[in-house]
Amino acid sequence: MSIFLDTANLAEIERFHRMGIIRGVTTNPTILLRDGVRGGLAGIEVRSKQIAGLIAPLPLSVEVTTADRSQAMRQAQTFAGWGDNIVVKVTCHGPSGELENVEMIHELETKHGIHVNATAMMSAQQCFLAAMAGATYVSIFGGRVNNMGYNVCGEITRLRRILDQFGLKSQIIVGSTREVLNVIEWLEAGAHVVTVTPHLLNDMMVHPYSKETVQQFLRDAARAEAELGMPAKLVAAPDGTDGKQVAAAVGKVPTI
Repeated sequence: MSIFLDTANLAEIERFHRMGIIRGVTTNPTILLRDGVRGGLAGIEVRSKQIAGLIAPLPLSVEVTTADRSQAMRQAQTFAGWGDNIVVKVTCHGPSGELENVEMIHELETKHGIHVNATAMMSAQQCFLAAMAGATYVSIFGGRVNNMGYNVCGEITRLRRILDQFGLKSQIIVGSTREVLNVIEWLEAGAHVVTVTPHLLNDMMVHPYSKETVQQFLRDAARAEAELGMPAKLVAAPDGTDGKQVAAAVGKVPTI
């Protein structure tokens, strides 16, 4: 699985989806608000259907917006009807620690066949219980755990080991990603998925030394064309070497 894009921005989703480097998209009410979604549930429905259609069959996580169990259950079933690839996000418990959400996760998965992303968790033990309840995904907020002074890698490794040990189907999502380093670090620790903002995903690929190297290649190619009078790649030596090798041999283009 590896990378889910953490955004509701259609242009960014389309851009990275075309590259083939994302395996899903995650949203929550905060993300939707930040990315300009307005109009309440009607606005969420429009944007969710747009994203789901754009990335299908990859999964899209959409979070219920209420702590009331009966309303949340109705929302979950409604959201799931927006697309076959919709995953419903449900927090691990209510705002004051109410446990009805665990029951709801179990019911949605086992009675309604709705995939659930159990979210807002900070420990392996929370994720383990959500996995026992049947959640398809268990999301631990790695950046927030690290902000509390702990290294979330230990929790991820411990959780992955116990999920495998008991044969639980849940996949580990690690979110609240703060740094490029987090992505590889958390995947290496055992996460199935790390959520990444468009900004961080861009920074994962673009390295200042890579930019410098690409610029040098292009300068050298232009110099070879100018000095040899034709594209370097079209200049062939008797032994079959390409133009850049020939130019390098006569001191025209430095080899790398």
